[in-house]
Amino acid sequence: MELKRAVVTGLGAVTPLGNTIDEFWNNLVAGENGAGEITHFDATNFKTRFACEVKNFSLEDHFERKNARKLDPFSHYAVVAADEAIADSGIVNENTDLDRIGVIWGSGIGGLQTFHDEVTDFALGNGIPRFNPFFIPKMIADIASGHISIKYGFRGPNFATVSACASSTNAMIDAFNYIRLGKADVFVAGGSEAAITKSGIGGFNAMKALSTRNDDPQTASRPFDKDRNGFVLGEGAGAVILEEYEHAKNRGAKIYAEVAGGGMSADAYHITAPHPEGLGANRVMKATFKDAELNPEDIDYVNVHGTSTPLGDIAETIAILEVFGEHAYKINISATKSMTGHLLGAAGAVEGIATILAVKNDVIPPTINHFTDDPDIDSKLNMTFNNAQKREVRAGLSNTFGFGGHNASVIFKKFSE
Repeated sequence: MELKRAVVTGLGAVTPLGNTIDEFWNNLVAGENGAGEITHFDATNFKTRFACEVKNFSLEDHFERKNARKLDPFSHYAVVAADEAIADSGIVNENTDLDRIGVIWGSGIGGLQTFHDEVTDFALGNGIPRFNPFFIPKMIADIASGHISIKYGFRGPNFATVSACASSTNAMIDAFNYIRLGKADVFVAGGSEAAITKSGIGGFNAMKALSTRNDDPQTASRPFDKDRNGFVLGEGAGAVILEEYEHAKNRGAKIYAEVAGGGMSADAYHITAPHPEGLGANRVMKATFKDAELNPEDIDYVNVHGTSTPLGDIAETIAILEVFGEHAYKINISATKSMTGHLLGAAGAVEGIATILAVKNDVIPPTINHFTDDPDIDSKLNMTFNNAQKREVRAGLSNTFGFGGHNASVIFKKFSE
C-alpha cells in the first residue's frame, strides 16, 4: 500500500507569548519571557507564586457570554487556536467535504478549573449535591475536540489523546497516520491545557516539580543551566492543520512544511522520572527517524522537551548524543519552554509549531535564561543559548515526554514537490 503525504497548511496559537501565530513566533524569536506572578488566583500561600499565563485573552472577543460559560478554559483556548488555524488554512469553503475532515486533540488534564470549582462548591455547601449540569461536559478531556467539530460540522474521525505532556504530539502523529492511510483528507490536530489553578500549582508543588524562584520568575525556567530547579507551569493551546498533499495541491493551499514521520515509545521505568540513561527518549527518536526514512544527519534542529528539571534535561542530552553521534555537534538544539513555560498536554503542539516555523523561516528560536554551564551536559552541544540563530533548517525534530513514561516525537521537513 502506498502511503499518502501529509503537509501543514494552517497554524493557530494561544500562548503566554501571544494569542496569535505571529505574536507567538515574533516573541519566541526575540527571546521574550512569558513568566510572571500568578493573577488567576491568590497564590500567596503557595510555594510557587508565578507561572506563564495566557495574557490579554478576552472571552467576549470569541464567544457569546452564554456559550462561554459552558466551556472550561482549556476548551476556550482550544477553540480559539483552532479558529485561527482553520482560517489560516482556508480549508472551509463551498467545496469542503465535511465528512473527510477530522479533529484529534490532546490534553493531559482537561477541565481542572471546572473540577476544582465544582468540588469546592460541593464541600462548602454542606455536602448538598447541587452540581452544575455542565460539570461533566466541561471537564472531560475529549470535549475540546467535540466543540471544534460541532462548531464547524467536521464529521471525520474525532477523539482525544491523553498521554500527559506527550498528548498533543500524539494527536499530530495520529492525524498524520490517518491521512497517510487515506482515512481522511484534513485534520485539526493539537492540544490545550489550563492547569494554572490552585490544585494545579499545589499538586505540582507537592511533587517538587516546579521552580520556586519567586524572587525572579523571569529567569526561573532555565533549561540546561546548572542552577535549574524545576519547570514553570504554562497554559494555552496550539492547533495545526494537517492535510493530504494532493488535496492541498488541488485547492492551491499554502504549505508551511511536510510531516516526515512520527514515533512513540515508553520508558517503562518510573511514573514521573525519566530513565536516567534516556533510553525511552533514545528509542522514540530512532523510531521517528525510521518512520520518516531519514537519518540523524538529515536533521538541523531539535526542539527538545527541555523542561528545566535536574534529571530530565540530562537524560535528554544523553539520548541525543547517543542517537545523533558526531552530528549532535552540528545541529541546533533549543528549549522553547524557557520562554513559554511547560504547557503540559499542549506542549507538543506549541513546540511543534515552533519547529514548523523554524523549518519554514530558517531561524532557530533560543533557549533563554542560560547563566552557568552544567558540567554534566556536554558543552560542545549548540543549545542556542540566549539568542536566536539563523541557519538552513532542512528538517526539525520535536520531542515530548510525559509522566508515566510516555514519549512522542515528530519530524517536520521543508516541503518540496
